[in-house]
Amino acid sequence: MEPKRKYGYANAFRVAFPYTIPVFTGYLFIGTAFGVMFQEKGYNFLWAIFMSMVVYAGSGQYLAVNFFAPQVGFLNIIFMTFMVNVRHIFYGLSLLERFGKMGKKRLYMIFSLTDETYSLLCTTKAPKGVAEDKFLFAIALLDQFYWVLGSAIGALAGALIPFDAKGIDFAMTALFIVIFTEQWLSGGKRIPAVIGVASTVLFRILFGRDNFILPSMICIMLCLVFGRKYIEKDEEKGVEQDAGKCS
Repeated sequence: MEPKRKYGYANAFRVAFPYTIPVFTGYLFIGTAFGVMFQEKGYNFLWAIFMSMVVYAGSGQYLAVNFFAPQVGFLNIIFMTFMVNVRHIFYGLSLLERFGKMGKKRLYMIFSLTDETYSLLCTTKAPKGVAEDKFLFAIALLDQFYWVLGSAIGALAGALIPFDAKGIDFAMTALFIVIFTEQWLSGGKRIPAVIGVASTVLFRILFGRDNFILPSMICIMLCLVFGRKYIEKDEEKGVEQDAGKCS
C-alpha cells in the first residue's frame, strides 16, 4: 500500500527546511554583514529589512550600499546592477519549464531566484509524497526569510552596538569564493569558471583595480553567450568519456 501523499504547504516547508540549512547558515552571516553596512550609512534598520524584502539581490544589495553616494549617477546604477545580476537571465532560461507549471507562484519564483536558491532548485527533487510546486516554493521562501532575518539582525546590531565594521563587506566575496571552490571540486562545468578567472585577471592588469569590473563582466557574458554551443558540446563529450570509463 502506497504512503498517503501530503500536498499541504505545512508539509512542504517541513520537508524543505533540512535542504535549506546550508543556505540558512550562509545567509545569516552575509545578511548580517549587509545590515551592518546599510545601517552605517545612516539609515534606519527598517530600511534594511524593507530592501531585503523587495529587492533581495544579494551581491546587488552589497553594491547598492555604495550607490547612495552623491557622485554615483543614475545610469551607472542601472548599468552596474544589470551587469552584476545578468547571470540571472541564464538561471531563468534553464528553469522556464519547471516554473511554467507553478501557476501564479512562478512570479515569486522568478523574483526569488538567487545563486544559492538556483543551486538548490537544480540539485534537489521533491521527495515522494510532496507536491513539487509547493516544495520548490518552500525552498525559495525559506531562503529569502533567512536573508531578511540576517539583514534585520545586522541592522539592529549596527544601531545598538557601536563597532568598527571595516572589512565586513568581504563576507559576500568570501561566499562566492566558497561557491566557486565547491563547484570546481565537484567536477562540473569548468570552462565557464576558467573564462571568468582569465577575463578578470586580464582586465585587472589592463585597466587597474578601479576599472576592471565592467569590462571583465562584459567579456565573460559575451564569451558565455557566443561560446555556449562549444561549451555544451565539450561538456557532453566529457560525460560520454566518463561513462565509457565506468562501463
